[in-house]
Amino acid sequence: MASRKVMIKKLDILSVGKIQALVLAVLGLIIGVFIALMSLSMGTAMGNNSPMAGLVGGIGAIIFIPLFYAVIGFIGGIITAVVYNLAASAIGGIEMEFDYTNDQL
Repeated sequence: MASRKVMIKKLDILSVGKIQALVLAVLGLIIGVFIALMSLSMGTAMGNNSPMAGLVGGIGAIIFIPLFYAVIGFIGGIITAVVYNLAASAIGGIEMEFDYTNDQL
């Protein structure tokens, strides 16, 4: 097995933005589910006679938090890729080492 070093010189800006948006949307969904569960349980614990208030808040959390996180992730991913590209052009990119076999070339 041989080893080979490669350097990441430039990132595709939209690609990084889309990946970051997806990662943060999944994180936002997990957080939204926890907030929805807490909203439902707190409404019951406080003696709220209308469970609809907790249900509406919970559904809102499951829908809006992932969307908000996705938008923030997309913008943050674009900014990160632009900054990386500027830094990589000034001082070089990230070096990575990969192992491969001769039939993988």
